[in-house]
Amino acid sequence: MNSKVTVVMYHYVRDLENSRFPEIKGLDIQLFKEQIAYLKSMYSIITMEQLIEAAEGKIILPDRAALLTFDDAYIDHYTYVFPVLVENEIQGSFFPPGKAITEHTVLDVNKIHHILASCKDKHKLVDDIYELLDQYRDKYNLNSNEYYYNKLAVPNRFDTGEVIFIKRMLQVELQEELRRKLSDFLFEKYVGMSEASFSRELYMSVEQIKIMKRFGMHIGSHGYDHYWLNSLSREQQRFEIEKSIEFIKCVGGSTESWTMCFPYGGFNEDTLELLTEYKCKAAFSTNVDIADIKNENRLTLSRLDTNDLPKDRNAKENTWLDKVVNSK
Repeated sequence: MNSKVTVVMYHYVRDLENSRFPEIKGLDIQLFKEQIAYLKSMYSIITMEQLIEAAEGKIILPDRAALLTFDDAYIDHYTYVFPVLVENEIQGSFFPPGKAITEHTVLDVNKIHHILASCKDKHKLVDDIYELLDQYRDKYNLNSNEYYYNKLAVPNRFDTGEVIFIKRMLQVELQEELRRKLSDFLFEKYVGMSEASFSRELYMSVEQIKIMKRFGMHIGSHGYDHYWLNSLSREQQRFEIEKSIEFIKCVGGSTESWTMCFPYGGFNEDTLELLTEYKCKAAFSTNVDIADIKNENRLTLSRLDTNDLPKDRNAKENTWLDKVVNSK
């Protein structure tokens, strides 16, 4: 029995060169089309329903199974991704953060993305953060600027140390109230739009998500506030899960076969126990690997980033596909 699934994770997909934020770290629509053509030629693209049924032992997955997931409900997904999926008769699984759509807020992570995309000189952003830390140091009992930079400025496979420092300071290192003060200040300084206006520009609407659902797309949960779930108390996590299930119901999604994608990939034992209690069928992490529905907890399934796979319809078999084929 084949139990391997290549789950591909997407975020921004747009006409980058002609967008308002060409510096955003996204996938250009033409490269997305190339990658879809590649995936169709090399894999069997399955639906979320097939993955769930296979995990429950009701069906057998095809060889080289692949599943496409899209986080954060960007308008890109409706404008660019949705038509490509319909044209190719492929299901996408979309994970909207409910509050950003229903209350027209902007996720902290998206504020950070657009701050970074609006300021080419990352040294200037670091200096801005240092000045803000100096301003709030006594009130919030903060450590030195050097302490935070030495702790956080560790590059990864996608970002420089400076960028990681900026992201971590504004995402997780400081207490929430202060993080919001910093990100709101920098967002106003560099992006210069009201949060509500920018939210309507950045995310899909409820009606657009309903249309995608009617065309066979899967709608799952990405939390309500898009918090790091592992930073919340059990009851706060319960609230996030209940509110996100309400949102799935609101847009016509299934609450009987609901799924979740962890914001930032964050979860803990409380998260998994609550997902079991609320009968979540599958959940996805940001662990970089091929998912294995037989040997891996179906509530912590691994995913690959779009950048881990070729964006050329004529590309040869990739190393991740070799891992699937050679594991049989």
